[in-house]
Formats: sequence, C-alpha cells, structure tokens
Amino acid sequence: MTIQRMDHVGVVVDDLEAAIAFFVELGMELEGEAPIEGRWVDRVVGFDGVRVDIAMMRTPDGHGRLELTEFHTPTAVSAEPENAPGNTLGLRSIMFAVDDIDATVAGLRAHGAELVGEVAQYQDSYRLCYVRGPEGIIVALAEQLS
Repeated sequence: MTIQRMDHVGVVVDDLEAAIAFFVELGMELEGEAPIEGRWVDRVVGFDGVRVDIAMMRTPDGHGRLELTEFHTPTAVSAEPENAPGNTLGLRSIMFAVDDIDATVAGLRAHGAELVGEVAQYQDSYRLCYVRGPEGIIVALAEQLS
C-alpha cells in the first residue's frame, strides 16, 4: 500500500470570508464552498452535531489544495499559545513558491498579515520569509532567484 498523493491541508478559521480573501490575495483560486453537516461528518471528526462551512482553495497549477473550515458547532477551540511561534510542536507553516516576495508580502499586509521575522536571502538561491495570516496561520514564502 502506498500514498497516491497529498490531497489537501485543512485549516480551521474563525472568519471564513477573511481567510478566503487572504489566500486569494496570495494567488490561490476558490474552487468551491459548501456547508457540511450530518451523521457521516460527525463520525469522521468524532463530534456530535457538526455544522461547518468549508472553502476549498487551490494553487494556480492545480496541484495544491487548502481546505478552510469555519465551525458553527461545536465551537472552534483556540490553540495554545495563541499565535504560536515557529518552534511550537505541530503543523506550523504552509510554504508557497512565489514569483515576487516583496509584492506578495505587500498584498498580504493589506489583509492584516505581518512578517514574523524579515525577508532573508539563502545563499544565491532563495529569498524567504514567514508571514502570519488569519487565525495565526504561518505562511512561508519562497522566491527563487535566477
């Protein structure tokens, strides 16, 4: 048995519309939105009475997908600590390759994003940074240098 592919990464958010706008600004495309509820989802996630709205985002090349989920019931629980630093155990960042890191950071700042550190260069290969977006999500950005 082997993995066929990585289908998507799921991110729970408190404001679905703001999260969609943030990832659209980053360059992702909204693939679709849907309300989800019913016994089948209760069984999958291990809660009773699940009611969520989801938005599926995809990268322009069609290979990467991000599922944004806003819980109505049960109420979403904040992670501890809020705005966890990069060395906190668990999923910490999602990395995207971009063509212009400065323009990308400027566009994301218009949606409330903040640099975690600064834009730094790795050898003659990449410019990299971490940006904290909605719900404290850390988005890593990488611009390959020619």
